[in-house]
Amino acid sequence: MSPTRAIEALSWAVDVASDPSLLAQMPERPNPAEWRAISVAELRRHMDRLLVSKHPEPGLDALQAVGCLDPWLPEVAAMVGFGDNEWRHKDVWKHTKQVVKQSVPRLEVRWGALLHDIGKPKTRRIDDRGNVTFHGHSEMGAAMFRKRVGDRLGFEGALRERIHFLILYHLRASQYEETWTDAAVRRFYRQMGDGLRDLLDLSRADITTKRPEKRRRGVRQISLLAKRIAELQEEDVKIAPLPKGLGTEIVNAFGIPPSKRLGDLMRRLTAAVEAGEIEAQRPADYYLEHLASHRSEYGLDH
Repeated sequence: MSPTRAIEALSWAVDVASDPSLLAQMPERPNPAEWRAISVAELRRHMDRLLVSKHPEPGLDALQAVGCLDPWLPEVAAMVGFGDNEWRHKDVWKHTKQVVKQSVPRLEVRWGALLHDIGKPKTRRIDDRGNVTFHGHSEMGAAMFRKRVGDRLGFEGALRERIHFLILYHLRASQYEETWTDAAVRRFYRQMGDGLRDLLDLSRADITTKRPEKRRRGVRQISLLAKRIAELQEEDVKIAPLPKGLGTEIVNAFGIPPSKRLGDLMRRLTAAVEAGEIEAQRPADYYLEHLASHRSEYGLDH
């Protein structure tokens, strides 16, 4: 079976993602066998171009219209017409297209946006009050990507790992509250590692509510989290003014037990370093000699 018509349909979808007016010029729809005849490399080449285009939303509509989703991305096709709590009269597909559109045009983020909710159809539950939940859909989606989608679409290496990461953790940033301690924020950004930037960009794009106040609140929380992370990271990369173990050396040299007095002494030494009066990160003996020669100044005469 020749893939010619399918390749032409793919090319048209990519063109639509650059010029939405072409959506009305839909080519003949290839049959499933023609779609399956396309190589993975050919499909990905076109899909990658479409996703990072200026207008990915109509491009994705074009892919659906020519029948590409069912043979190649059935997990995405399953979201078409599948309702959730937010889009009561719409569907997860509409939300997904908007997230792709709103996300930054980096390939890993756009693929993460397209696939972030593929676990929803398998995890939807409706309680006695009619409330819809999707508990565990990020974990389900990540497993689906790892077991099926990633292999089918030929993802490898760093790109594969990043997309899996984004699907798995796409809800984490939106769970941030200002009551988080500094330690909790540090645990978060250290766990996210070098995927943090992509994750925060996807989290912003994932806010698609039509309620203005809810949208503002969601965007604000992501911005506050990013700002707080930046502040803590800046603090963490500063060179420690004093060497590790200096407190123990002072205890042994001057007979000062671990106490508020010792803490005050360490703070005064830190202040002296920051003021440029003494040097930072010298061996412990350097600071012990400084203290010994300024005993009265540091209250060590009594």
